[in-house]
Amino acid sequence: EPIVINVSGKRFETYEETLARFPDTLLGCPARRAKFLNNKKGEYFFDRHRSAFDAILYYYQAGGSLIRPEHVPPHVFINEVIFYDLPEEALQSVQLDAGIADEPEEKVLPKNQYLRYVWETLEYPEYSKLAKFLAIFSVVVIVLSLIIFCVETLPEFMPQEVTKPKNATADWKPPKDPYEETWFQLNTFVIVWFTAEYILRLICSPEKLKFLLAALNIIDLLSILPYYVQLALDSGSSSISVLRVVRVVRVFRVFKLSRHSRGLQILGNTLRASMNELMMLMFFLFIGVMIFASCVYYAEGGIDSPFRSIPHSFWWAVVTMTTVGYGDISPESFWGKIVGALCAISGVLTIALPVPVIVSNFENFYNKEINRRKEEQ
Repeated sequence: EPIVINVSGKRFETYEETLARFPDTLLGCPARRAKFLNNKKGEYFFDRHRSAFDAILYYYQAGGSLIRPEHVPPHVFINEVIFYDLPEEALQSVQLDAGIADEPEEKVLPKNQYLRYVWETLEYPEYSKLAKFLAIFSVVVIVLSLIIFCVETLPEFMPQEVTKPKNATADWKPPKDPYEETWFQLNTFVIVWFTAEYILRLICSPEKLKFLLAALNIIDLLSILPYYVQLALDSGSSSISVLRVVRVVRVFRVFKLSRHSRGLQILGNTLRASMNELMMLMFFLFIGVMIFASCVYYAEGGIDSPFRSIPHSFWWAVVTMTTVGYGDISPESFWGKIVGALCAISGVLTIALPVPVIVSNFENFYNKEINRRKEEQ
């Protein structure tokens, strides 16, 4: 006798032996399935996504083949897979197919017990109370370094230019900056911690090459190197422009927070999973900028207007398509304003196209993190 399953008004028929192929799932276990039985109608009722259930039922019929329908968003389908409690490998296959999960990797640990202890203490904050304390301390040091980076550029803390007096002797020296020693000591403290943490993690890492090539570890290295490069440059004769570049690189320290923030990691994973859509967006923007920069140049008359050339018009096209609209240059003629209006409308439509996909990827990673926390609890 067939089993009737009603999913939000759409009826499906199958057999007990078909569902019994996966007895650990919601539909495959008669006891768990019985909670949804409507005795009057003699059918099971689920107030769930109807289109997704086609693929769920086919999973039982095909003996384990799970394919997400193209018209069902990934995060919706994943929620259905979780609800019907399909095996973990089925869930992982859907996540991998949607590009929102990495291949499951086994945790690799150092063989030496002392190295393993140090590695887990530095790498996994949940490993022990000491590990959690070090993670919090590391976040405090990162925030301190960012505060120093910003505050030392305030006018009251900048070194003052002092002109040499006319009656100065040969051994005259300009007065020393009162804050220079303080900034140096604070920066040295920060860098000592960053360097010690990086070297310890490198020494204890079970896979040295993989450690060096990991994105977060490259960020760690970029946050350390500018200090030592600046020390070397300060001791020699180096141009001001080189020193400025070295100091700007220090801003990479802000990315160190991503090691301790699941929110930033979710954002990073979302951008990585949405890379194709972002590249498509950049391509469309490039085409739009070329078209509208050319049109506004010829509409405004060329050299005598602010749009002196097509390359000069690129800036206007970019800020208009992205709806920023600084207003530093703007078209004056009738046809120029028509081009500007079309440019703004095209920009809104172009930017809106990949947004649903990016939001869907974010929801997938966010739901995955929520489920991970529930499992840990």
